[in-house]
Amino acid sequence: MTIKIYFNAKCSMARGTLTLLQEKGITPEIIEYLIDTPTQATLSKLISDAGLTVREAIRAKEPVYAELGLDDPAKTDAQLLAAMVAHPILINRPFVVTPIGTRLCRPPETLFEILPA
Repeated sequence: MTIKIYFNAKCSMARGTLTLLQEKGITPEIIEYLIDTPTQATLSKLISDAGLTVREAIRAKEPVYAELGLDDPAKTDAQLLAAMVAHPILINRPFVVTPIGTRLCRPPETLFEILPA
């Protein structure tokens, strides 16, 4: 069973989610998305599979969000996704993908919705 976590070691939510996986005896594939940034298509699929909108998956607290004017409601999903790929710090985290589904694990316990019994 392959489980992937889109991970940023500086993020407490990501670290907490990874800890929960490890406590369950799961060694996930760790994708350090700041280095190995997903494509726009992959990011769009992650967001869709998690049942989110693009705006729900973007980190509005990052300074680059305001610098790029991403709070403008006229910005399209494609424009937001392009900004997230160009500036991966804007990707909310951690996304976790399992055979059961995909979730943005905020809080980390959201992980349990997509772990096999």
